[in-house]
Amino acid sequence: MSTVMSRLIHSRSSLSRFYTMAASRNGRFMSTDSSKVDEPFKVEEAETVDVPPPPTEKLLVLGGNGFVGSHICREALEHGLSVASLSRSGRSSLHDSWANNVIWHQGNLLSPDSWKEAFSGVTAVISCVGGFGSNSYMYKINGTANINAIRAAAEKGVKRFVYISAADFGLANYVLQGYYDGKRAAETELLTKFPYTGVILRPGFIYGTRRVGSMKLPLGVIGSPLEMILQRAKPLNQLPLVGSLFTPPVNVTSVAKVAVRAATDPVFPPGIIDVYGILRYSQQR
Repeated sequence: MSTVMSRLIHSRSSLSRFYTMAASRNGRFMSTDSSKVDEPFKVEEAETVDVPPPPTEKLLVLGGNGFVGSHICREALEHGLSVASLSRSGRSSLHDSWANNVIWHQGNLLSPDSWKEAFSGVTAVISCVGGFGSNSYMYKINGTANINAIRAAAEKGVKRFVYISAADFGLANYVLQGYYDGKRAAETELLTKFPYTGVILRPGFIYGTRRVGSMKLPLGVIGSPLEMILQRAKPLNQLPLVGSLFTPPVNVTSVAKVAVRAATDPVFPPGIIDVYGILRYSQQR
């Protein structure tokens, strides 16, 4: 009997020590005395860990100091993107405050050694490169220059590439053969190198306030009414020979908005977007 009582006393003592240790580990001691108030829990401050911010997408605009390119740069900055521009003349002549937030590179796409560094760290490219002149010159600027850029972007692992091309204008395609041959050659290269993430925008006449030196040309005075009228005359665009003359013009801000979206939205459909598609996407939020 004495042996049993001894074991019970020893067991009770062990349990008492166990509860005491458990309570002390939780930062408070339990008491059966109603006159005592339990001490509050002791909460230690968690160690803070520095988490780096998510990487910022970097957009390179080819021809970013031009009429369309400057609007694209500004639109991209408003979306919080890191923006760089590459052009033959380098920094834009614009004195607007947003221009100070663009990284300006000077280089010629026909001379690869002068511009390949501009593609470092770039996640998307928008090309506005184009020009007029002799057929051979137009093919080089609209075709060869853009093809060089597309190949360089593919080599650098750029995710998306958007090319500002041009709508077909029937007879004009023959009059400006070098221009359109160059554009179509660049389009073919883009769809080959970026089959799932390449976007081609084919606007017609692009209007907006265009600066020529110190002068401002308000092209919207003509372009805006024409856009409203010709949007409603879409069936006329299907007429043989003359149908392309009814292609509605599009505001430069609409082109910029769609171009930036196409360069940054992973679900934006690849391929060719005509002027009606540009107008439709520009009206979406």
